[in-house]
Amino acid sequence: MSGFRFCPQCATPLQWLTQLEDGGEKQRLKCPACEWVHWNNPVPVLAAIVEVEGRILLARNAAWPGRRFALITGFMEAGERPDEGICREIAEETQLQVQHLSLVGVYDFQRMNQVIIAYHAIAHPGEIRLSPELAEYKLFAPQDILCWPAGTGFAMADWLRARGLEPRFMEPMTRTEVPSDGNAN
Repeated sequence: MSGFRFCPQCATPLQWLTQLEDGGEKQRLKCPACEWVHWNNPVPVLAAIVEVEGRILLARNAAWPGRRFALITGFMEAGERPDEGICREIAEETQLQVQHLSLVGVYDFQRMNQVIIAYHAIAHPGEIRLSPELAEYKLFAPQDILCWPAGTGFAMADWLRARGLEPRFMEPMTRTEVPSDGNAN
């Protein structure tokens, strides 16, 4: 669902209108005055399964309530490749440098209108220093990780399966539920 209500070009209220596209008719938010179209395309998000000396680093965002831990994630910058972007995000958020990087997969996360590009990053050993964006981190043995049943959790599950481990999924949470401890990705 879009946050747009008014046309950014002429301030006319947007309307859901049907338009003919290559694939047939499609409903789009469109300006009836100047015909500006809000395409609402998914945003690419980068995610990393960061391995430090055989353990997986999961971090808790400072803005999150409770104690949920997740993969290192971030947005691509204009002009950078996804692999460059995730190495930058890892360095910015943990001060760790990537030694080896491999693509895990690409996952849709429709609830947030995102496409997640997930990597496995082996980091050079070093002191982990979190950015102010992150409140704390934990290092987990791969077999101890619980995957959440959406977004980056599917990337983690695929990565675990590729290593011969059967992923375990946590129960889905409602927006008001917050686990008291544990990990999710």
